[in-house]
Amino acid sequence: MRTARPPTAADPHDAKLHAALQAADWPLLVRLCRQALRKNGRHLRAHRLLGFALNRQRDTDAALAAYKQAAALWPDDAELLINYSNVLLEHGMHAEASQLLDKVCVLKPEHAISWLNLAYCCYETRQNELGFAAAQKAAALAQNLDQQVAALTQKAIHRRELGEIREAVQDCEAAIRLNPQYLPNHTNRLLFMLADPAIDAQQLAAAAREFAAVVEPALKPHWPDFAPQRTGPWRRLKIGFLSPDFRLHAVMYFVESLLAQLDRRQFEVWALYLYPKDDALTQRFQNHADHFVRLSGLTPDEQAEAIRAQGIDILIDLAGHTGHNGLLAMARKAAPVQVSWLGYPATTGLSAIDYKFTDEVTDPPGADDLYSERLYRLPTLFCCYRPMCREPLWRYQPAYQVRPTPALQNGHVTFGSCNNLGKLTDAVLSLWGRLLNTVPGSRLLIEGKNLGEAAFATAYRQRCARLGIDVSRLELVPLDGANQYLTYHRIDIALDPFPLTGGTTSFDVLWMGVPLVSMNGSSFKSRMGTGILTHLGRSEWLAHDAEEYLGIASALAGNVQQLNTLRLGLRKEVEQSVLMREDLFCHHFGEGLRLMWLQWLAEGQHPQDAEAQSRLIESWLPDLPVDWSNRPIPGVGLAPGRRVDLPQAHQHLQELLDKARTMRPSVSSTEGQISHRCWRDVTEAAEQLLCAVPHDPVALACLAEVEHAHGHTDFAVTYLRYAQEALIARG
Repeated sequence: MRTARPPTAADPHDAKLHAALQAADWPLLVRLCRQALRKNGRHLRAHRLLGFALNRQRDTDAALAAYKQAAALWPDDAELLINYSNVLLEHGMHAEASQLLDKVCVLKPEHAISWLNLAYCCYETRQNELGFAAAQKAAALAQNLDQQVAALTQKAIHRRELGEIREAVQDCEAAIRLNPQYLPNHTNRLLFMLADPAIDAQQLAAAAREFAAVVEPALKPHWPDFAPQRTGPWRRLKIGFLSPDFRLHAVMYFVESLLAQLDRRQFEVWALYLYPKDDALTQRFQNHADHFVRLSGLTPDEQAEAIRAQGIDILIDLAGHTGHNGLLAMARKAAPVQVSWLGYPATTGLSAIDYKFTDEVTDPPGADDLYSERLYRLPTLFCCYRPMCREPLWRYQPAYQVRPTPALQNGHVTFGSCNNLGKLTDAVLSLWGRLLNTVPGSRLLIEGKNLGEAAFATAYRQRCARLGIDVSRLELVPLDGANQYLTYHRIDIALDPFPLTGGTTSFDVLWMGVPLVSMNGSSFKSRMGTGILTHLGRSEWLAHDAEEYLGIASALAGNVQQLNTLRLGLRKEVEQSVLMREDLFCHHFGEGLRLMWLQWLAEGQHPQDAEAQSRLIESWLPDLPVDWSNRPIPGVGLAPGRRVDLPQAHQHLQELLDKARTMRPSVSSTEGQISHRCWRDVTEAAEQLLCAVPHDPVALACLAEVEHAHGHTDFAVTYLRYAQEALIARG
């Protein structure tokens, strides 16, 4: 992360501007800048400061407009361009910032800050080789401790993306030795350690405790006691999901169902958003939640206060030690009960976080000592998967239906991995090279970031060759979001890396009908494949050592007809398993939240007395609301704060369809898109409903009618098939 800085001090003629800046009086500074610019439209100091002050007032549009005008007048002022780019970066406008920072490095190549900001921007634009080179230049030019630390930070994050995991961890550790108080390096270290095969779970837990030892001591004396919230064991609780990822992100494949269908009789749902930029999916998640609160741009103290102001009862962290996380707000005890879940497969280290949701397979008995949090083991898998988060309706389209295994046509078996390249350690690639030698004629497909860049791909091939992979049988595929899921049509058998196993990718391949070979591990980060395959009922694909891994993979490859039969039935197997049973997962997750709440209330009345706490909880159980034993009626968020139950959503959809039927269907010339607004309204409403309640037969039948009316027979047939299957499944 970059070392951001405010504009530098003014010369003596700018004393008023400087005084307002030093006082952090942003309204005054804006007024003074505008006064100066009215007298002199090219006043450089005022141009440098106006956008900065407007941004501090959180008037982003005005700040960007001010900087744009200033840059047009002063295109070669490096300080102005740096401050302009900082605002762009803060608000997720990385491509725009990149152009400015390239110019800054030309104007001020001798300044470390120029290269530091460029390195930061390159990480966001996935230009990792360029970013690493910029970080190296910054390290050579660093004039002080802060710049040395920042250069190590940038080197580390780019090295991780380039597959240099051990070196990335070492850079983080060197930065921590220089300045233990700069917390991003603790977070990066903990994230990168996950993929380092030399790091075990105990070392990871120790590093997390080191992070907590830096953060928590000064904060603990100021934790609230939340006495006003110690009421009602069965009252409706305010649940806050804290995340930077209410957008296109892997986490949302597992969170959307909870936002949509967590029992609203018991819970009111807040989505607390930490990322500075929206995307096309953010609006959808706003609709699911009862309340959507933006926290980006606030300090950790401000974030914690904003969360407390909402009266959140249970706060759930979805990021852990990943980018833009909210752990520093949670370290300030922003809610009475705080929970870690999903985004990070290890402990946060924070005593401020009370629980972690997990399960008894992925975190088996004996794992508790690896966590600062108390483990709440769900009776199902620790998460529940929903595919096609990017384009929900595509899951019903012919292009994404399971196809016959490609070996039938190719004449050879293709093994494959679409995991983060950082997970593919030397030991993993060496084992895969042995697998190619074991299965004659087989090929290996690896998809990943940066493989579209010739130099990177060449270096990666050379690395694979050194590790025993026949590169004439190796296919490197650049990562492309447009091909998500489609690449799996080219893979016969998926290979899970280790010790950091796949997460979302493992669910993806299984849903696409591709069997997965995984390695059993000793801790959560190396047991995600174990949990997934065990709960799927496919533990026979789990290996306990390298030889067994080779044996399982080669046995699957040994009979292509059996492999094809397996593939064609695997999606149904996955969808009917607990891996995708959203109703079961929401029930068990809600049950866990309620038990955590009861425990907090009981501990408040009987501190340090476990038996008295248990008796008190038992005394509350007869008052459990009777209607909670009935399944909740699903709800649909039509707009932020506007939620209706499923029958009302059906009625709304039917009204739209009746209106559309009075209009003649029309199709635009652009890719056969439906052009009439009324028919598009039906499609959008049906998609909205399916995002809340997948496989809803009414919504699917309406989509079938839309497609049939516009001549898309293959789409219509697919929708009707899913609608029929949904009706049968519901009895």
